[in-house]
Amino acid sequence: MTDHQENSLAGKLAALPSSPGVYRFANAKGVVIYVGKAKNLRNRVRSYFQDPARLTGKTAVMVGHIAGLEVIITSSEVEALILENNLIKELRPRYNVNLKDDKSYPYLVVTNERFPRIFLTRQVRRDGSLYFGPYTEAHQLRLILDLIGSIFPVRSCKYRLTEEAVAARRYKVCLDYHIHKCKGPCEGLQEEQEYDEMVREIVQLLKGRTAGLIRSLTAEMQRKAAELKFEEAAAMKAQIDGLKRYAERQKVVSTDPVDRDLFALADGDDDACGVVFKIREGKLIGSQHLYLTNTGNSATAGLLSSLMEHYYLETPDLMPEEILLQEPLPDEEAEALRQLVASRQPGRKPVRFVVPRIGEKAQLLAMCRQNAEHHLQEFLLQKQKRGEISRVPPSLEALRKVLRLERLPERIECFDNSHIQGSDYVSAMVTFVSGKPRKSDYRKFRLKSFEGSDDYAAMREALTRRYGGSLAGELPMPDLLIVDGGKGQANIAAAVLRELGLEIPVAGLAKRLEEVWLPHERDPHNLPKTSPALKLLQQMRDEAHRFAVTYHRKLRTERTIRTELTEIPGVGDRTAERLLRQFGSVEAIASLSKDEISSVTGTKTAESIYRHFHP
Repeated sequence: MTDHQENSLAGKLAALPSSPGVYRFANAKGVVIYVGKAKNLRNRVRSYFQDPARLTGKTAVMVGHIAGLEVIITSSEVEALILENNLIKELRPRYNVNLKDDKSYPYLVVTNERFPRIFLTRQVRRDGSLYFGPYTEAHQLRLILDLIGSIFPVRSCKYRLTEEAVAARRYKVCLDYHIHKCKGPCEGLQEEQEYDEMVREIVQLLKGRTAGLIRSLTAEMQRKAAELKFEEAAAMKAQIDGLKRYAERQKVVSTDPVDRDLFALADGDDDACGVVFKIREGKLIGSQHLYLTNTGNSATAGLLSSLMEHYYLETPDLMPEEILLQEPLPDEEAEALRQLVASRQPGRKPVRFVVPRIGEKAQLLAMCRQNAEHHLQEFLLQKQKRGEISRVPPSLEALRKVLRLERLPERIECFDNSHIQGSDYVSAMVTFVSGKPRKSDYRKFRLKSFEGSDDYAAMREALTRRYGGSLAGELPMPDLLIVDGGKGQANIAAAVLRELGLEIPVAGLAKRLEEVWLPHERDPHNLPKTSPALKLLQQMRDEAHRFAVTYHRKLRTERTIRTELTEIPGVGDRTAERLLRQFGSVEAIASLSKDEISSVTGTKTAESIYRHFHP
């Protein structure tokens, strides 16, 4: 970050308002890397820059790349919530958690028109229609549609039944009318009020209100029978029997007939899966699972907040009065969701967020989490089959146990230095992913921040440039850092990472006795020669050494060749470099004519070069 950028950012931080809104962080190239919302922009945004020690690894890395800040003030937390969701979908910032469904789930729609239609759709339009779902299986939804068709004579045609069209008898009844699956509203044979009452009953059914619907239909059936309208009463009895069969098929999960949603999350290294259970009148009427990627070390509460915000903003379902969670939400996130309910249903009771520990509710939440674990394992298995993640090599598991790492070292970076008596000092970094070299992520550094022979200074410069410079945003952070050297090198590496606010495990491998050193430990770890962990460390160290030596040899050769050319009067470093780039070698230049050399250098210099090789 330049001094100008630092001053500009500091000025914006000082001028932040205490209003709700959305903030966007950008890197030095102007690319938005994170979008967030806040009840109080001043407090939230400034918190990123006040105490670096409290930041997690992923957030600390992000803060190191912040070069620009923009805020959008909103009138409420709800507006900030909706705007944040839209901006994340549009910009796809690098450090935001990505939420995605594994497929386009189907919904059941009750259209907003005269004599509404009911059908399956995968597109939600904000046209006033009612949407129910999403349903995780289209087969389940078609069974519900068949049930509705068998109980209620709802029309299946696509006619626009305006008053004018019906009065003009523009349409004719179809087969459904003759087999008693429709009462013919297209020809005016059914009153709109009667049809709308039927649609209200269907909506109650889809909302899971089967008990109340059965009671009201039973009372209506008895009234029809008392009025000696036995044919209508018999039709209603058939409806009631169908509803009872549907209610019996629903899984009763609670003796407490309360409407509630359950959210549970299972998280892996960089992926997570959230599951939502919809319970109405004590019965599980539907579930949905969503995948979260780029989660890093995000806290479970934060991931739950992202999951809930995405779910309630993207689906037409309204929040019930009670929501069960595996962890409490941050106060600001919970308040934003409550305000979202208030904006959609003014005057409604506030939503209760409950974290049950014992009893029936805790058992329900455990079942929800078990489903999340199952779906996450399926998701990771599919990624593995696609080659996005690989099977765990035994050497990585052995290394994790030997170094007592919290997570599997899926990505490892190893550094080695090379020089001759302090000249042409270079450092090389090799990258291993899933125990195999990834040469596209190799990097080399020509070191210039010190003079003479100083391995500690060389390691400090190389690590600072890798983890604190532009490469920090270009390459993912490793799960483990290996340095070629013993206790001193390991301590230097740990100190550099600590100064940069990073928490990356470090180990050093000393050549002499092949000892493994961990920072700030008095004694090394001596691994058996047959240990797969030691073999992997040796392979990485040797590959880093080969890469460093190759680069050093190339620089030394170029310097030697360039020195031979620069001894010629009139030839400087730039001219020598142009000649070598054009002709490849000193031998090739020596065989050229004056005219050929002058095409690069000019006539006078060409004559000097030609005389040097042809005295």
